[in-house]
Amino acid sequence: MAKRRKRSLEGLIAVNGVRLSWRLLSEPQWTAEHGFKGLWISVRTEDARHRELILEYPMPNKQIPQRPKFSVKTVEDGIRQASVAGWEPESRGRVFIFKVS
Repeated sequence: MAKRRKRSLEGLIAVNGVRLSWRLLSEPQWTAEHGFKGLWISVRTEDARHRELILEYPMPNKQIPQRPKFSVKTVEDGIRQASVAGWEPESRGRVFIFKVS
């Protein structure tokens, strides 16, 4: 069975007046350490000098990990949820990991 190639998805958006870049970090997968892990997306300010946000989407309800479809709107909604939960895009500090519901 041939290994799937990693998708290269990224883009720029503005949320609450802040320009942000986002990119796909990992597809849903099973890991020995954490079990099933969902889709992960990295979000940073456009200059990449501030606190990174990792959006962690839940694992799809299928046994075999699939490449879920998502849109810029999905990413934007996740960023807004993380902002309500305390992520400040122009702050400094450790990576903010947010599990999107």
